[in-house]
Amino acid sequence: MYFSFEVIHRSRRSRARVGRIHTPHGIIETPNFVPVATNGALKAVDSIAADPIGIQLMFCNTYHLLLHPGPDVVAQAGGLHSFMKRSAPIITDSGGFQVFSLMYGGVAAELKSKGTKKQEGGVLKINEEGVLFRSYRDGEKILLTPESSVEAQKKLGADIIIPLDELPPYHIGQHALKKSFERTHRWEERSLNAHRSNPNNQAMYAVVHGGIDPALRAESARRLGALSFDGYAIGGSLGKNREEMVVMLKELMPHVPEQAPNHLLGIGDLPSVESVIPLGIDTMDSSHPTKCARHGLLFTKEGSLKIIQGQHSTQHTPVSASCRCITCTTYTRSYIHHLFKAHEPIAATLASIHNLTFMMDLMADYRMKILNDEI
Repeated sequence: MYFSFEVIHRSRRSRARVGRIHTPHGIIETPNFVPVATNGALKAVDSIAADPIGIQLMFCNTYHLLLHPGPDVVAQAGGLHSFMKRSAPIITDSGGFQVFSLMYGGVAAELKSKGTKKQEGGVLKINEEGVLFRSYRDGEKILLTPESSVEAQKKLGADIIIPLDELPPYHIGQHALKKSFERTHRWEERSLNAHRSNPNNQAMYAVVHGGIDPALRAESARRLGALSFDGYAIGGSLGKNREEMVVMLKELMPHVPEQAPNHLLGIGDLPSVESVIPLGIDTMDSSHPTKCARHGLLFTKEGSLKIIQGQHSTQHTPVSASCRCITCTTYTRSYIHHLFKAHEPIAATLASIHNLTFMMDLMADYRMKILNDEI
């Protein structure tokens, strides 16, 4: 079997659990953090430099790779693993989230505008067939359907793929939410059928929807759990803030099938990670650590520090004395501060390596605490 999941330990204090996801390209220990490599590359960190960090699963975006270089080019290279020189597991999304971003300008912008302000251009039409949009690169019209999304992900060759779904805005009426909910589940079943016709040693995760409506979330988990998906991603609108997301997850997680792995889409800031692991989340993805790094915000056990602040200019000590990353074992705060102030591109690389290493070690610490029933 090319994909399987085993639970090693369930905490006696919460729904937290330690497990292993087995894939053709290696094992993913859970819970775990999944860095985002949008275009088949982590921002500022190449695959060779990423290897010592110990990233067990990496997230690539089908929408961006569809537009450039195109799935056929990646397939000619032997798939994403060969193309980006990564030997460990990869997960790709369907492109559905980017469709939402084209329409409403991303989650933060959508919340600010209360879901009423649509962006110029981008999405031309959403109907039962799929989504018609214009490429931001050359204006070409592209129809993304459940079947074409799966076909693209087959060519990309990730270990885990995602069915096409629609991400409705947070400020959506109940009637419109229910309409989107039903269409998304029809799209997901079509995606699954396309996937099952050519498994290609890939697993497919369903996407549980329903916004913050507990009844719809439970219904989504029930419907998707009755189909032959290999895992369950939690998507759609997760709430307007962390507190609302946690309430939603507390109500939802008992309905998500326990025999399969689950994944929380697009969440990875430190307070959220701490909040969702006790709820039973296995993996989660976010660009947050690398984005923070590029802005000079470095993670430490004592809290985040802004390396560009003047106080670090003469601190000839590591960013974190207990960190194993090449940044901390080789360079000083003073040097990293200098690189940022001098606008040297390597500053983003060294900072990103540090933040990603911090995340990997943090997740290993969480796994140990769950094994000891401390979480």
